[in-house]
Amino acid sequence: MKILKLKIDVTKIDKTRLFQGQKGTYLDATLFLEDEPDQYGNHGMITQDVSKEEREAGQKGPILGNGKVAWEGESKRTNDPEIRYTSQQDKQPMTAGAADLGDGDSIPF
Repeated sequence: MKILKLKIDVTKIDKTRLFQGQKGTYLDATLFLEDEPDQYGNHGMITQDVSKEEREAGQKGPILGNGKVAWEGESKRTNDPEIRYTSQQDKQPMTAGAADLGDGDSIPF
């Protein structure tokens, strides 16, 4: 099992691609994961998804950020202290308020 930490620049999200799901507002994205880290210690990048037709036409989704492996080991579905998050904040999703996207619009998290 691996735990990945992601950094996403929400100002690069094409808000027209956000969609309403049963439990919230969602965005389809893809993580391209490499075995070895790059010069900055990142193991991959996150891109916003595009439709099959757009992909076939050569369009690529914007790069939203990067990710790095934060922990790697055996899969343990217990209260193993090695798998715990480093702080309460790390495991709390942003549910209150909204994130400013830099253009006056905001999306709820």
